[in-house]
Amino acid sequence: MVHHGDQWFAEAYVDPSVFALRPDYRAFLILADGLVPGPSDGVTEKLLRAAEDGAPVDHPHVEAWREAFRAFGAKPQRTRPSVDALVRRAPQGLPRVDRLTDAYNAVSVLHAVPIGGEDVDRYRGPLRLVRATGDEPFDTIVDGASAVEHPSPGEVVWRDDEGVTCRRWNWRQCVRTRLGPTTTKAVFILDALGPMSDEALAQAGSALVDALRATSPGVQIESRTLQPAT
Repeated sequence: MVHHGDQWFAEAYVDPSVFALRPDYRAFLILADGLVPGPSDGVTEKLLRAAEDGAPVDHPHVEAWREAFRAFGAKPQRTRPSVDALVRRAPQGLPRVDRLTDAYNAVSVLHAVPIGGEDVDRYRGPLRLVRATGDEPFDTIVDGASAVEHPSPGEVVWRDDEGVTCRRWNWRQCVRTRLGPTTTKAVFILDALGPMSDEALAQAGSALVDALRATSPGVQIESRTLQPAT
């Protein structure tokens, strides 16, 4: 197991080519240490039900993410932004996955913002958002079996030294770094575009911190924003 400290968090970055594609993009990162993993429970059930009851309809931030996907060749009807997929599921019921995933999914829906959670101890090198060359490995599951895929050239991907950790900005996470039953240290990524103000992004971050503290009272939190240089 690789233990990453504050330096790892400080090294996360967004490649300038991504900001060239969407100058309005910002990533709000939350590093959480001391998490308590486990199956869905009463705390997360309450969070998810509130999200199901308060899910937005036709939110401009969700539409902005559809537009961003189209800009690098993805078809949002086939590969939806994560928040789009969740909001569409809310009327029928959000998935119950585990305590940590449920917490960030609930905040994602209520605040109409894509959020991903990753196990920090499974990273190799810094977290960064780049335009893919197409050669990077992405480990996933296809028809119940382990498989390795590759992103399309120019696709926006999160990655580390070993490969792609999330394809199409926030569409699908890899198997290696996803949250699991042993995750106690995680990084959460909140993706924002123009329709979401800095204030609204900060509020979503605060809501996620509150949800994490509800599931893990002793959690230690750090945060930072990645945005274009001014």
